[in-house]
Amino acid sequence: MRILITNDDGINAPGLIAMTTIARELAGPSGEVWTIAPAQERSGVGHCISYTNPMLITKLADRRYAIEGNPADCVLAGLYHVMADNKPDLILSGVNRGNNSAENVLYSGTIGAAMEGALQGVPSFALSQYFGPKNAKLDDPFDASIIHGATVVRSLLDAQPPEHGDYRLFYNINFPPVPADQVLGQRIVRQGRRQGSNFSAHPHKTASGREFLFIQGGDQHVPAAPDTDVQSNLDGYISVTPLRADMTAYDALDHLSTDK
Repeated sequence: MRILITNDDGINAPGLIAMTTIARELAGPSGEVWTIAPAQERSGVGHCISYTNPMLITKLADRRYAIEGNPADCVLAGLYHVMADNKPDLILSGVNRGNNSAENVLYSGTIGAAMEGALQGVPSFALSQYFGPKNAKLDDPFDASIIHGATVVRSLLDAQPPEHGDYRLFYNINFPPVPADQVLGQRIVRQGRRQGSNFSAHPHKTASGREFLFIQGGDQHVPAAPDTDVQSNLDGYISVTPLRADMTAYDALDHLSTDK
């Protein structure tokens, strides 16, 4: 198996080391793991692509590249340049430093890379590690991801449903904020919502009177509905949420239709 891995935390992020371990286990001794990641951190860029700017690409080692661009750019670079002659069988994005449950899905560059992979017709997975008091201070806070990651991805590949629509499935996997030996299992759940917890902008003035705005995230440990990704993670479970790039609000189509 040929696997392309990327992330949004940057080419030197610890989570990319964790992802390399997961990918090598999945690829097996005869497989290949290719890394194409942003040269700098690109957290929060979502599905952004460098449509109006050229990108510098640098080969750092055999099958390892850095790009002055975004996670979705890295996928495009892999499919149409670096691996153009022999495209990947699988795309893995992450392991993100922090969760991409609930509303975080909408901002995440980790998710954006997996979405681009799915749009290009390649099986794609976004992996993220929730942090909390039980795992943040571990020698390796990605412990749960490393131990359980390959098993979860393999189980989903084996259970992949038939694809008939215009937008291919991709998967959002979040590992709970606990050590690997405290993970309770895996749940297939919907995307949740942390009620009352939002991103916000906070001003700061310098001594010279210039004003800067800092974007700040909300409380990541707010309880949510029991059948959701975020609550499953807080309860100690790995969450798996199947996603599509189709953002149509199907529940509103009939209500808004003028052809009744």
